[in-house]
Amino acid sequence: MRVRLRALAERLRIPAERLRLRARALPGRVRSGLRTRRGQRRAFQLVAALAVLTMLPPTWLYLSTAGQLRTVADAPSEPVVVVFGAGLDDGVPSAYLAARLDTALQLYHLGKAKAFLVTGDNDRISYDEPDAMRTYLLQHGVPADRIVRDYAGFHTWDSCDRAAKIFGVRSALLVSQGFHVRRAVALCRSVGIQAYGVGVDEPHDATWYYGGVRELPAAGEALIDVLFHPDPTFLGPQVTALARWQ
Repeated sequence: MRVRLRALAERLRIPAERLRLRARALPGRVRSGLRTRRGQRRAFQLVAALAVLTMLPPTWLYLSTAGQLRTVADAPSEPVVVVFGAGLDDGVPSAYLAARLDTALQLYHLGKAKAFLVTGDNDRISYDEPDAMRTYLLQHGVPADRIVRDYAGFHTWDSCDRAAKIFGVRSALLVSQGFHVRRAVALCRSVGIQAYGVGVDEPHDATWYYGGVRELPAAGEALIDVLFHPDPTFLGPQVTALARWQ
C-alpha cells in the first residue's frame, strides 16, 4: 500500500512541477506574443472591446434621457420637485446641496412646482440629510406642509423607486448637478415617473470633475438597476402627504 501511495505521489508531483514552470514562463510568452503583429492586433482588439463596454452605459444614459433635460426657465410645471441629497457640512447642506435646494426654490417661486420631496441619507442619528434640507427650505419661506422627507434615499435608485412606490409620485422635476441629473432622470423614468431633470449651474471645480468620473461606474450600476429592478434598501408603508399636490 505504501509503495502505491509513493508512486501516486510521484505521478502527481510531476504535473505540479510542470504547471509551476509554465506559470513562470507565462509573462515571457505574453511579452513575446505582443511583439508579433498577431499578438498586437489581439491586444488592440481587447482594449477596444473594453473601451466599448465601458462607454455603453453612459451612452445609454445620454440617449435615454434625450429631451428630458430642462433649465429653470423652460422647465414644465409639475406637482413635485425632487431634491437629491449631496452631503452635509457640520449638519447643514454642503455647497453642492445648497445649490440644488436654491434651484428647487427658484422652480417653486416661479410656480413650476407645488411641493418638495427631499430625499437623502439618514443611516445614523448624527447624519440627517432630509431634515437639514427641510430646515433650509423652511428658512427660505417654504411652508412646512409642502415639504416631504424621504429618510431612506441612500442611493439614486432607492430615491426614485421609493418616490414612486412609497410617496406616489407620478410626475416630477428632478434637481441635481449636471453630471448626476441624467442618471436620476433615467432611473425615475424606469419606475414610471414622468421625470424632467433640471441641472444646477456649478463651476467645474475638483468636486465637479470627481463627480463626473464617478458617473462612469455609476452608469453601469444604473443600467443593472433598470434591467433587474431590485427592491430599495427599505420600503415601508405608503406616505400620502404629496397626494394633495398631484
